[in-house]
Amino acid sequence: MRQYKIIVEKHSDGYVAYPLGLKGVVIGQGDTYEEALSDVKSAIRFHIESFGEDVFEIDPPILEAFVAEAGV
Repeated sequence: MRQYKIIVEKHSDGYVAYPLGLKGVVIGQGDTYEEALSDVKSAIRFHIESFGEDVFEIDPPILEAFVAEAGV
């Protein structure tokens, strides 16, 4: 079992989730945080089963993820 950093965004019409460190587009969605997280985990499993180990961006691994806001 691998651990993934997953971004979960809250929008006015629900939640969207996507992993960091995978090649390709993998997205989950749901009405709640938990639904979006469950959906993206299922999408990650499907993505790996479909495309194999080549989907991993191994070097360098993502150690932490941050969200920052800045006015420009």
